[in-house]
Amino acid sequence: MEVNERPNENRIEGRHGVLEAFRAEQIVERLFVQKGCKDGPVMTILREAKKVGTMVDFVPKERLDQMSETGHHQGVIANIAAFEYSDIEDMFALAEKKGEDPFFFLLDGIEDPHNLGAIIRTANLAGAHGVIIPKRRAVGLTATVVKASAGAIHYTPVAKVTNLVNCMESLKERGLWFACADMDGDVMYRQNLTGPIGLVIGNEGNGVSRLVKDHCDYVASIPMNGDIDSLNASVAAGVLAFEVVRQRGFK
Repeated sequence: MEVNERPNENRIEGRHGVLEAFRAEQIVERLFVQKGCKDGPVMTILREAKKVGTMVDFVPKERLDQMSETGHHQGVIANIAAFEYSDIEDMFALAEKKGEDPFFFLLDGIEDPHNLGAIIRTANLAGAHGVIIPKRRAVGLTATVVKASAGAIHYTPVAKVTNLVNCMESLKERGLWFACADMDGDVMYRQNLTGPIGLVIGNEGNGVSRLVKDHCDYVASIPMNGDIDSLNASVAAGVLAFEVVRQRGFK
């Protein structure tokens, strides 16, 4: 996947700064290391990254030079999360506090920070109790995401998991059903979207991955009458989420 990095997204450059970020237990979303760098300090940074499961990209020096804002990256650049992640238990606690069945969003590879921010905002407005995102091949809580959420990030827990399918299996054991948005599914108005539920929204270009889709209980399509056959990921999330709201309120 091509990496589209934006400037001033909570970025740390240089070996000392990046290593201290790990030691201070800051959440490093992504680590970029120059290909071929295997000296002591870099190997120490890579060990720290492995301990906490940070995604590591090995890139050419020219790529780091393009990304660098200081000109002194020393072969290492890290992106730091702009907001603290929550735990899935926080979501269950929020649902219990409200006296509601759990209602979660699970995002399968959302890459655009504006989409993620918009989905977090939608989740809050729809009364969802949290958003779950994968560690790899997806955008994390960057400054752009926080801004795009329009404040919803302060009220809606966001958790990051290593494996989305394993997470779904664990949540199924706690009573959740899963519905994913896919144009090949049954029309959402015919689906029973009440009770403890997780809405699964796929990648902007490829949709929900096959393995994740196979673990969903329902595949829900959004009826469309236009000349094109797809919606933006955040718009699709909103349409499906408010069908859940409708069914919860009127069924």
